[in-house]
Amino acid sequence: MGYFDAASAAPLHPVARQALQASLDEGWADPARLYREGRRARMLLDAAREAAAEAVGCRADELVFTSSGTRAVHAGIAGALAGRRRVGRHLIVSAVEHSSVLHSAEVHESQGGSVTQVAVDRTGLVDPTAYGDALRSDTALACLQSANHEVGTEQPVGAVAEVCREAGVPLLVDAAQSLGWGPVDGGWSLLTASAHKWGGPSGVGLLVVRKGARFAAQGPVDERESGRAPGFENIPAIVAAAASLRAVRAEAAEEAARLRELTDRIRARVPRLVSDVEVVGHPVRRLPGVVTFSCLYVDGEALLHELDREGFSVSSGSSCTSSTLTPSHVLRAMGVLSEGNVRVSLPSGTAEEDVERFLAVLPGAVAAVREKLGAPVASEVVREEEDVLVVDSLGKRCPIPVIELAKVIGDVPVGGLVRVLSDDEAARLDIPAWCEMRNQEYLGEDPADRGTAYLVRRAS
Repeated sequence: MGYFDAASAAPLHPVARQALQASLDEGWADPARLYREGRRARMLLDAAREAAAEAVGCRADELVFTSSGTRAVHAGIAGALAGRRRVGRHLIVSAVEHSSVLHSAEVHESQGGSVTQVAVDRTGLVDPTAYGDALRSDTALACLQSANHEVGTEQPVGAVAEVCREAGVPLLVDAAQSLGWGPVDGGWSLLTASAHKWGGPSGVGLLVVRKGARFAAQGPVDERESGRAPGFENIPAIVAAAASLRAVRAEAAEEAARLRELTDRIRARVPRLVSDVEVVGHPVRRLPGVVTFSCLYVDGEALLHELDREGFSVSSGSSCTSSTLTPSHVLRAMGVLSEGNVRVSLPSGTAEEDVERFLAVLPGAVAAVREKLGAPVASEVVREEEDVLVVDSLGKRCPIPVIELAKVIGDVPVGGLVRVLSDDEAARLDIPAWCEMRNQEYLGEDPADRGTAYLVRRAS
């Protein structure tokens, strides 16, 4: 099996399948009713809540089930902000949060609130002191993911939670990627998660609000799920989600060690097998099954298609694979190479042979994409003055601007300059990353009539 996109959705765990099928016959009735079928459904729902709460490390009455992880994030942020409206309307998020958090922040800002984005380093890691610096007297809520969904970097949640606790500010943790591997430590106040990330069925999310955290549910509410997640509960899916969470936790320690060895193997061997590759994400503080790398001179979408033809399903943060033609906000915030980006996220049970086969076919897939691109000669090269070249890549998408830069850098003497004109947002990341990888000097941006001019000095 070559499905290597578990960070998007993990395959349904066998325990989840069994629980789902069994509860379809028992959990179809309204759990709010007092007759026999309703009582039976309520018992299943209560048992699932107890099991999920035990896995999270919270009280059962602090946890509600939502229709998705995204819905849990939206409801959690909106409710926490509303509950602390008297304190203020300032929200803190990291620059690499899941889009559901950033979309909530955009809505909050559009409604008159203020948002501070905390930057990350090149590994995707936040500095807890940066959260401390961002805190204000009117800060109502801070948000931080437990682990990044694109590069696997695990965040210092405990340290950030302590900084926030000392300031009296609640911390909401998006634990979608990590909850299957273990509970989130630290004094967080709210937590969200999504069942399809750990092998449960899709359409089930968790929202935990600790006792003492101010919370005011927004929008129409009803009596279900403590008024925090209106609508009829999908009890069979909830039961399957809780059962699979308990099952993956029982296997987590052993499976994490096994998958970490496989991803360490990918991290070490990809740069040896493929030239001009940058492995991104933290080398140590990362999820067991996630490894991400970017390849120079490669169209990300074309590479995904090549790997798909070889039987491997992976994902990408490249702008080439995006309808917006902009790089992933995560890669952009990290300042790393975005072109030819590949995220490999191994599901539990991934065979060693499948990883070896992936490593065997990857070099050929990358070479095929580079050959198809033809490493085109920079057709619009103009000598501006002595030792300066202008490469006109306007209207050309990744990775063409970098390919054209690479083709002409040797045409100027050491110390000479190349100005690359590009209107592709990815160039803002990829040209500096190329310079760092190839030991050339990136001098920054210059004004241009169209697009942006990126200035590079030949250093070697």
